[in-house]
Amino acid sequence: MSLEQPSRRAVLAGSAVTLGAGGAYYLTRSDDTAQHLSPSFHSSDETSAFGVDLGGKPIMGSRAAPLEIYYWTDFQCPFCEQFERETLPHLVREYVEPGDVRIVFVSVPYFGADSMTAAVAGKCVWERVRDDDPGAYWDWHTAVFDEQGEKNSGWASTDNLLEYTRSVDAVDADALESCLEDRRSEFEAAVEADAERATEFGISGTPSFVVFDPESEAAGSLTGAQPPERFDDAIERVRDA
Repeated sequence: MSLEQPSRRAVLAGSAVTLGAGGAYYLTRSDDTAQHLSPSFHSSDETSAFGVDLGGKPIMGSRAAPLEIYYWTDFQCPFCEQFERETLPHLVREYVEPGDVRIVFVSVPYFGADSMTAAVAGKCVWERVRDDDPGAYWDWHTAVFDEQGEKNSGWASTDNLLEYTRSVDAVDADALESCLEDRRSEFEAAVEADAERATEFGISGTPSFVVFDPESEAAGSLTGAQPPERFDDAIERVRDA
């Protein structure tokens, strides 16, 4: 399979050569899980050089990181959970913590109504914590993924999401409940806009990734729960383009 990095224009046109096939990678469960990470987060109201509106999206890592990874995800997606459990810890250790890469989280509701509810809840939580305690978002995010059940089985319903939130000390479940009641339509519109933009990028499922160098505009895409070495290769190729 070719591992060339397409240009930004190729990615935007949906013609990027992918660096891996979705759902093709399996490992046994590791003790080095995403729940054990303590990465830094920041927010931004800018539109990135790649063309993603960063407003309302959690961004893991340094603002000054020279490379970006865009990560389209769905809380109900089992391969997203697998990626965060088996590959994300490597990316955080090797690239995020040293300041080489920042990761932009983009929630898209590919699996229906509960996926939308979880995506809206994520936006509520992020808006609540981003200014004073952005790292609290990660505690909530991992708590939700840790509860992942069968798709559309009800595990990601509003009531269950509120119950999970009560286990996260730094996130106010009552504030989340109010947000889901008062601002659901506003945040649903934002999630739908993100999903439409993802389609313009050629994204058709989760997890999907684009590794991007804003300076050179080199980009490479990956799909599925790929092993760490696939990301290593993609990052090296984009960095050296």
